[in-house]
Formats: sequence, C-alpha cells, structure tokens
Amino acid sequence: MTDLAVVKAALKTQAVETPSWAYGNSGTRFKVFAQQGVPRSPQEKLSDAAKVHEFTGVAPTVALHIPWDKVDDYAALAQYAEDHGVTLGAINSNTFQDDDYRLGSICHPDPGVRRKAVDHLLECVDIMDATGSRDLKLWFADGTNYPGQDDIRERQDRLAEGLAEVYGRLGDGQRMLLEYKLFEPAFYTTDVPDWGTAYAHCLRLGEKAQVVVDTGHHAPGTNIEFIVATLLRERKLGGFDFNSRFYADDDLMVGAADPFQLFRIMYEVVRGGGLTSDVAFMLDQCHNIEAKIPAIIRSVMNVQEATAKALLVDRDALTEAQRSGDVLEANAVLMDAYNTDVRPLLREVREEMGLAPDPIAAYRRSGWAEKIVAERVGGQQAGWGA
Repeated sequence: MTDLAVVKAALKTQAVETPSWAYGNSGTRFKVFAQQGVPRSPQEKLSDAAKVHEFTGVAPTVALHIPWDKVDDYAALAQYAEDHGVTLGAINSNTFQDDDYRLGSICHPDPGVRRKAVDHLLECVDIMDATGSRDLKLWFADGTNYPGQDDIRERQDRLAEGLAEVYGRLGDGQRMLLEYKLFEPAFYTTDVPDWGTAYAHCLRLGEKAQVVVDTGHHAPGTNIEFIVATLLRERKLGGFDFNSRFYADDDLMVGAADPFQLFRIMYEVVRGGGLTSDVAFMLDQCHNIEAKIPAIIRSVMNVQEATAKALLVDRDALTEAQRSGDVLEANAVLMDAYNTDVRPLLREVREEMGLAPDPIAAYRRSGWAEKIVAERVGGQQAGWGA
C-alpha cells in the first residue's frame, strides 16, 4: 500500500517552472490574438508568474527567453523576481528569428553566421551569471529542406564544435540542456531531430550537458515514457517542456490532449527517482484563445494531478504482478492509480500548505485579472517573438 504521508510530502516539494513567453500574446501561423491586460515588459510577466505561484504554491521559478526578455540590468530583474516571491529559472536562447539564420545558426555553412550564433549562446551564459540561473536551454531550428542542400555529417560536426565552446564557458553549478524536435521548420533533415542525437552530443560533452524532453516534439505513437525511463537510467534527463499536442508541436495545455500519457510519463519519473533529482519540470505552452494566467494555473494543476496518480501506484503489487507474468493484474494496478480521483487529496495538500484548495477560484476572487486590464493600458504588449 502507498503511504499517503509520503505522497503528500512529495507533492508539497514539487516545482513546476513557468515560461515568461506564455504570459504574452501568441497565436497560430495565421494570426496572433491580443488579449487585454497582457504584460508589456519582463517585469510584468514576472508579476503574473508570481500570481501563479501564489495560488499554486509549486511554481517558484520563471524561465526567460533572450532576446524576448532582454533588459539592461539582469541582476535587477532577478531582484525584482525575488521581491515578488519567485526566482529566475532557465535561460532560453533564440537562434531562429534572425534573417542570418535562414540556412541555420550553429550548423550554418557560413562560419560568420555560426560565430554570431555561438556568441549569442555565450551571451546567455553571461546572463545566467547575472541572474543566478542554473540552466541554459538550447533548441535549434537548424536543418535542411532539400536533399543535397548541405552536408549532413558536416552539420553535425559544426553542431558539436559550437556546443563544445559554449559548454566550456559554463560555470560551477550550471548546466546545458539540449532540446530536440522531430521537424519544423526543417522538413528534410533536422540537425537535432530526436533524443538519440541529443543524447549523443550530451554524452560527448560531459556531465553538465543533459537532454530536454518536450512532450510535443515526437512522431505520433512515440513511447515518450520509454525515452524518459532510458534517459533517467543514463542520468541524462535534464528536464521537460510540458505541453500537449494533437498533430505536431501544438503547445497546448499539458494534460489537455492525453492525460493518460502525462500520467505514464510521470510514473517513469517517480520510478526513476526524477522527482528527487535535478530534473527541471517546465511548461512550454502558448495560450492563444484562452485566458493566460488561469490556463497556466490549470496546467500546473494538471501536472500535480498526474504526479499524484503516479505516486499512488502500488509499486509492490505492480512488481509482484510483473514478476509473476500476470499481464492483466499489472495493467490493472497501473489503471487503478490512474483512475483515482486525486483532487480531494490535492485540496488537502494545498490547505496544509496554507493555500486555497481551489487555485483557479482563488485567482478569480483575487481581482488580479481586472487589475491588470485596468492598469496595463498603452505601451507595447509582449508577444511571441517580441
């Protein structure tokens, strides 16, 4: 049987990082939909993130994206975050929104463009030094659209060379987290298309380099929990970008499209010791048509629910069924945990943490939504790519 006190303790110490860009405007390929009260500065994004943490109790850090969150004084921005009850998390680089990167960035055939891309990554490490951030998160849109466009092997050599230079710049306690993506915007070859490619580069670089699993970056039918289990076993799982997908990298709210998949992933995290390790759990979502702060709160709650169910799996009963070859019983043990309504348990956990049992209702009562609509008038709203 599962010890509920142990489950509660794990849930109270769970941490989900929210992304600064999720608080800004975003949209489809065809239209960005503006909303009232959207932040106009990195500071206002942090203020919104602080509200998510205030009502959930488990969202203490905020990821930044450079240059979307560029400021003159990053130490002051870190202090602003702390003054509002949160801290700055991963620093995300951007090597995909410049005309020079049409044929790639760190893998580009032109050494001048590669130099520009690597210099940006080194700048991100400088920002980490100023903010106290632990993680540099890298995702590259690099790849090719046509056979013969570039040399596939040489692009991997360029990638390895650039990563090695940045890796050498990392300080004590800092990490490089390498993300992969199956396709888009490169449709013939993608330079970091899968976990194996990311793992190979990280393995060569050393202990400070680890793999990021974005739950939307896989082909249909991919067993993501197998990837998670393998990377945990190899001690190379650095973190997650949580979201949901129906077709490709849809960046919908985590747990919205396939909550059973999220449960299976979180079970492997629990099974592999990921909850008590340095694995970073971050949301990477775009809230195009729904209200942003409530959507982020709901996403944090979805991660909590999946984690609670994963913690409730009767590991002894599961192991016994597995070792005896009882296929149906093993599956039933897993399904019993998944089918458990953990919402009452999570309400108890929040009350024991001194929080309102229903974070969404508490946020709506707070008046924050009305306050930011009234106050954030004029100026340039933050948005995807801005």
